[in-house]
Amino acid sequence: MVEPRVLVLGARGLVGATLLEVLLERGIRGAIGLEKSTDYVPRRDDVAFLAVSAGASRLLAGSALAAGARVVDCSSAFRDDDAVPLVVPEVNSRELHRDPAPRLVASPNCSATMLVVGIEPLRSAFGLQHLSVATYQAVSGAGRAAVEELESETRRALDGMPAAPRVYPQSCAFNVFPHESPIDAATLCNEEEHKLVIESRRLWSMPRLSIDATCARVPVRRAHCQAVIATLARSASLAEVRAALASARGVELLPDDGAAVASARTATGRDHVQVSRVRWAQSELEQPESARRRVALWLACDQLRKGAATNAVQIAAELAWIEPR
Repeated sequence: MVEPRVLVLGARGLVGATLLEVLLERGIRGAIGLEKSTDYVPRRDDVAFLAVSAGASRLLAGSALAAGARVVDCSSAFRDDDAVPLVVPEVNSRELHRDPAPRLVASPNCSATMLVVGIEPLRSAFGLQHLSVATYQAVSGAGRAAVEELESETRRALDGMPAAPRVYPQSCAFNVFPHESPIDAATLCNEEEHKLVIESRRLWSMPRLSIDATCARVPVRRAHCQAVIATLARSASLAEVRAALASARGVELLPDDGAAVASARTATGRDHVQVSRVRWAQSELEQPESARRRVALWLACDQLRKGAATNAVQIAAELAWIEPR
């Protein structure tokens, strides 16, 4: 019997290259990387990971499904399509066990993925009423050209040369600025903030969950961080909060000080969402301990791995499309 092909379309990009790394690490040695999506001729029972633009994904997914292939899409093409499961296995793997089983699954935006993994232990244990989130996003979230621009702009700044950004609206060297995605004229929120809110609600099946988000770009190559304040539905002690986080799938609870605190560096190359700085929101300190519900946390996550590639591979494994060792 011929083994189904496992293919990564968009293998030259950062997400595609990371997908190939994760597949190899997990024992899938025959994965085929295609740099040009036009080179893909789908076959029945292919497992195709799409790490391409949303427009390309729509075309490729259609032809792949018509041929009988199975698809995990890492773009935004299907994330708001109710007919296509949007999945983070640690949070809503039930969506993969529909009848009939899906042949196309969407993997969420990396910021939504790390948020729901990090907060899911609290939501499931204590309920959730509101989230306030500020993101600090690495430049690699915008692709290989953005990483190259961070390096070149840093050299220019150190050499006293004027900035010459092309990927970003202003220089990313020694700088922090709001996420560069388009701003909606009606809400004044940018697209990244919108995705974070809408996709998190969908992953949790909580369409009315109150979420406030501000997304920023920071001069870091890899791994996103988030400052989160979660308002629980019921009061809990910090010991209970930490216990829920410590035992959760996909979460790594780290100490709150020194070199071990969660950061872009500690998260790089990891498949867990790292959590530290677990404490009461400062205004809660004025309340009796028995009434406190607002918990502050710091999250860090390698957005190319768990935020994209690893999540996609986990989806395929949960569906038994691939059999990692």
